Amino acid sequence: MSTAATSTAATSTVEASTVVCVDFGSTFTKAALVDLERGTIVAAASHPTTLPATLPDGRVVGDVLDGYDACLATLVAQDARAADADVLACSSAGGGLRIAVVGNEELVTAEAGRRVALSSGGKVVAVRAVSREDDLADLDDPDVVLLTGGTDGGNAEPLLAAARGIVDGGWRGPVVVAGNVDAQTEVAAVLAGLPVVLADNVVPRIGVLAPDSARAAIREMFLSHVIGGKHLSAHTSADGHVFTAMVRGATPDVVLTGVELLARGLGPEDPGAGDVVVVDIGGATTDVHTVVELDPEDAGLSRDVVALTPVTRTVEGDLGMRWSAVSTVEEAGLADLADAAARRRTHPGFLPADDPEHEDEEREVDEAIARAAVDLALKRHAGRSRVVVSPEGRVVERTGKDLREVDLLVGSGGVLRHGADGVVRRVLAPSTGEHVEGGWQLPRAPRIVVDRDYVLAAAGLLVARHPVAAHRLVQRLAAGADG
Repeated sequence: MSTAATSTAATSTVEASTVVCVDFGSTFTKAALVDLERGTIVAAASHPTTLPATLPDGRVVGDVLDGYDACLATLVAQDARAADADVLACSSAGGGLRIAVVGNEELVTAEAGRRVALSSGGKVVAVRAVSREDDLADLDDPDVVLLTGGTDGGNAEPLLAAARGIVDGGWRGPVVVAGNVDAQTEVAAVLAGLPVVLADNVVPRIGVLAPDSARAAIREMFLSHVIGGKHLSAHTSADGHVFTAMVRGATPDVVLTGVELLARGLGPEDPGAGDVVVVDIGGATTDVHTVVELDPEDAGLSRDVVALTPVTRTVEGDLGMRWSAVSTVEEAGLADLADAAARRRTHPGFLPADDPEHEDEEREVDEAIARAAVDLALKRHAGRSRVVVSPEGRVVERTGKDLREVDLLVGSGGVLRHGADGVVRRVLAPSTGEHVEGGWQLPRAPRIVVDRDYVLAAAGLLVARHPVAAHRLVQRLAAGADG
């Protein structure tokens, strides 16, 4: 049992000229060789992620490091320094990090836990509230349970009841406890025998959301229990690395760290880009990461039960280019694209170039799906402002996060990286500007760039050990421009 620290890891004095940064993705494994002195990516490679498979005779074939070995060979062919470089990796392979949130009350501690889980790079597979007597025996097979409940110094029983419910329900896996700190010793006794990390309370007092300690604890659990538990690798790579030793965090968590660096920089001498929104359009989900300084005056206008935080991540599991294409077009009301979306769900590896006779039309369909995914994901993340009538008269009410003054909008995803000329303007620009109706708090006049080289993941991996190189990487991204 251990207690998670809230501070980031201290920078290392390790001397190296290059580092290989690897993202073991759910579909593709991406690798980049970073020149630390220049802060540039000097070689890049990708390969379909190679997950283990069990044959009918029981033999297991394949290893997640097979894809890495293929990437490494490509990197070495581009730059021989890759053969001896240090390796840092993140992973969402094998389903990524699955988190179940158990809290006392749905609208406060359970919702706070859900937000913290998302910002930690996890996919939230269940949210259970003890106060409404949810079934804690059915947590949808998570990797980690995040247990929340109560304010510091308050009634200990809600958190204890939740802990007893988890044990009685049969859960025997890792638990991160981030509830009433005064009850944690008793909670730890209830959970004795389980892998447990104690973190600071995510809701230390009403109206406050404090995610950092729980986020660090979830990262600790991911590295110590989840990565090895997925059994994605049974051997060493061609350059002698072990998968569990390579991985530093869940990919979305690492990317969000890169977004924080992009927005805030390292300090006054190495500033950031200001308020930032990143939209990552994937095959199954569309993720939105934001780092936005909150206006204290907005607090009185907000209708959110749980306080907002400057650093936020949301994952829209029904919005995507392939596995979620059908639900995307349905939600957007694009009935004319229903058949095309169904084909993409059935054949998730399809690319417009696979149909040369109709390539232009298929690109237009992909762009339409992407445009809808971006629009819906940003609106869900940002919320809206509207005038309502109250006993005090007409007042402005806000929900969600106000993105109107955001300085930089970063797009990510294959549809943007590999699209035709002008794809960025056609996919991202419609969700910005003064013309967006309905009171949606979307970016009004941001600069728009595309993370074409997976810079944010690389920067998130590098910043603890090589902060200057990581900062140079994100500076180059921020200086880019796309049309």
